[in-house]
Amino acid sequence: MPHLVVEYSANLEPQVDIAGLVRVVHEAALETGMFPRGGIRTRAACREIYRIADGHPDNGFVHVSARIGAGRPAEARAKAGEHIFNAVCGALSEVFAENPLGISFELSEIDPTASFKQNNLHDILKDRENR
Repeated sequence: MPHLVVEYSANLEPQVDIAGLVRVVHEAALETGMFPRGGIRTRAACREIYRIADGHPDNGFVHVSARIGAGRPAEARAKAGEHIFNAVCGALSEVFAENPLGISFELSEIDPTASFKQNNLHDILKDRENR
């Protein structure tokens, strides 16, 4: 874990390098040192239908959700969340300065009793490093 989802309003696509933003989020999660490389999944979801604040068509949003495995201390979660959020804000600073934009981030824990996984990425990454 974690699973990171970057949701964004479609009106941002001409101004934001979405693939670049996904890269920033992914790297920021790695930089926290809290998550193994083989467990991080980062993706983007464009929202075509949305209404923000007064409904003006220039209004935009970026919301990043991070869902992580349970058990880490609250202080570690807060520190990691702040690091990722700051990276997102930094990546969007130029767009934020010129456009009405809401940026948000939420980190939540996944209930382990209802979470099922199968992952061979850790072993594959280890093999790649040893080549």
